Amino acid sequence: QVQLVESGGGLVQAGGSLTLSCAASGRSFSSYTMGWFRQVPGKEREFVAAISWTGDNPNTASSVKGRFTISIDNAKNLLYLQMNSLKPEDTAVYYCAMRRGPYINSLARTYDYWGPGTQVTVSS
Repeated sequence: QVQLVESGGGLVQAGGSLTLSCAASGRSFSSYTMGWFRQVPGKEREFVAAISWTGDNPNTASSVKGRFTISIDNAKNLLYLQMNSLKPEDTAVYYCAMRRGPYINSLARTYDYWGPGTQVTVSS
């Protein structure tokens, strides 16, 4: 059974930084892709970033490009999202997700497994 657990969320002032982590467990993930999404109440889940399990082809959404960096430590089964220059509009619940296959995809519906989410709040 695949399990994803996020950590590292919290309250930060605008301009600050946070690093989210996602611990994956339950099987071998060598042909999987990992992603980060975020969601605010009343809106659809939004793609933030994705990366293959091997660390290839990192991809970030235009809304966070240059500020957020996705990375993976596949030896430790850990996915990271380094978030810099945070803005109030980055406030959301951030989800870690995993999909079968090595190809990057920004559509939430293509992901097979999800973590429970971690709240990130950026104050102005």
